[in-house]
Amino acid sequence: MEAPLQLDRVSPGVLSREQLRHRILDPHQPLVTELVDLDAQLQPNGLDVTLRSISRYDGSGAIGAQNADRVLPELSPVAFDEEGWAALDAGPYHIVYNEVVHLPPDLMALGRPRSSVTRSGAAIHTAVWDAGYSGRSTSLLTVYHPGGFRVQRNARVMQLVFMSLAVATAAGYEGAYQHENVG
Repeated sequence: MEAPLQLDRVSPGVLSREQLRHRILDPHQPLVTELVDLDAQLQPNGLDVTLRSISRYDGSGAIGAQNADRVLPELSPVAFDEEGWAALDAGPYHIVYNEVVHLPPDLMALGRPRSSVTRSGAAIHTAVWDAGYSGRSTSLLTVYHPGGFRVQRNARVMQLVFMSLAVATAAGYEGAYQHENVG
């Protein structure tokens, strides 16, 4: 006889589809909100996140030794056509996802582009989603293919893989991007 799934107890490792569904549907502390289609987005080892908006970078950015020396480049929105498609030339783009992630102190996440994105000559570059982070995240989409790349609003472009920590962190993420793009 198989042991029942222990959805509330998490040992260190990657969360499964079933564990993710349980945590996303938790009415008190949902792991992710503002999903486009939970059933389509859940994967065996993660959650596909969907495209909300795209911008071009204007000017340059800077990262100094102190947070006060951080300068982010200005952004110019890329318009979607009447059917929700954007045609992107080769180059870098700032993208924002639809989903809002709410990481508790015992989980972190890593993002990887969906294989269809990379097979099309594009890539999504991400940072770590730290335990305690809450917000609507952004990433760098780079179109490498000289012929460009077309992408539709709400397309599943990246998979977040959620990993439980061996021990919950005492102090979660408290950086400048906490609660970004929400509200």
